[in-house]
Amino acid sequence: MVMDDTSVRSGSLPDETATLALGKAVASALQAGVVIFLWGDLGAGKTTFSRGLLAGLAYHGKVKSPTYTLVESYPLPDFTVHHFDLYRFADPEEWDDAGFRDYFGPDTVCLVEWPDKAGDLLPPADLTLELEVSGAGRTYRLTARTETGQSCLTRLSTPPAAA
Repeated sequence: MVMDDTSVRSGSLPDETATLALGKAVASALQAGVVIFLWGDLGAGKTTFSRGLLAGLAYHGKVKSPTYTLVESYPLPDFTVHHFDLYRFADPEEWDDAGFRDYFGPDTVCLVEWPDKAGDLLPPADLTLELEVSGAGRTYRLTARTETGQSCLTRLSTPPAAA
């Protein structure tokens, strides 16, 4: 895929409410089968973004970080969202040992925090979201990595990054 100005959206998130709003906006642009890698240090807002995304998909239950369970699943009418947190992985082989490969498919949306911990065993990301602490808020960069990701980004209702 050729990266161009329409393949990236970026901006600032002054507070938690803005991070939740970004998650809701991305939810409105999703389709089943999408894989999103979430990048950022501890406390950067990856789980907050995921909470917003699930709220945007009309999930009304509690959304918790999968830090200890490794994956939390949220069955929805159109697809199931699987939210992974691989921070505690010591070896990429733990990915295969856990059977997580079976969670990815055309009837799911998968959010993966700390994807580097699974090495090259993960399916490729359609979208990557990079979150970085910036003062009291955050900055974000959302990048399409596949044609499916580009379709989602095209439907996204946030303004493109300024050149």
